[in-house]
Amino acid sequence: MTTAPPESRDRIYRSPMALIGGSLVLVIIGWLGIDAVVSGTGRTPWLALATLILVVPLVVAFTLRPAVFANHDRLRIRNPFRVIVVPWGEVETLRSGYSNEVLVTSGAKYQLWAIPVSLRGRKKAARQTAQQSARQSSGRGPTRGLGLFGGGMQADGFGGRTPVPEGPTRAETDKIIDELRELLEARGKARTSQGEVTVRWAYEIVGPAVAGAVLLAILAALG
Repeated sequence: MTTAPPESRDRIYRSPMALIGGSLVLVIIGWLGIDAVVSGTGRTPWLALATLILVVPLVVAFTLRPAVFANHDRLRIRNPFRVIVVPWGEVETLRSGYSNEVLVTSGAKYQLWAIPVSLRGRKKAARQTAQQSARQSSGRGPTRGLGLFGGGMQADGFGGRTPVPEGPTRAETDKIIDELRELLEARGKARTSQGEVTVRWAYEIVGPAVAGAVLLAILAALG
């Protein structure tokens, strides 16, 4: 009797800044909107209610909702208005430029909203790499062979020494793309990584937003 191999656990990638910013925006919108609904007069409560129905789903869609789930079999992308499931066997490549995208064998591409590109992070990583190279060329670089991962050691400014990773410094989002590329390379041809790409619209987001927009339009038409 054979048993199915255990399903691998998802690696979950989200944007911490988007979560924090979205939560703060929702608190402010909720405070102002509920106050207008409760204390407003005339058409103000209705306008406030319609605005809440429209704006809250959109804020959730673009801040709290985006996430990327990756395991040994597939990549699941939860974007603002869609959920895309891509088996590794259907992934052509992962591209990182001004945005992070996955390209599939059919030619379609899907943006990874939960892994935004940080140009500032890339510039900081490039500066750190340049500084590390300058220290090495001037003879003040890390001592090779003493680090935990073969990257060596360098002075930490407090009389001690800290490990230095080998190779150039990478921005955090670029490290995530590197991890996904490693998964693609390792699992792209696996039997359990084959299948079709599926796309599902997030009607739980689209529906309320459309309802709020329609209600606002009706209130505006009534004057």
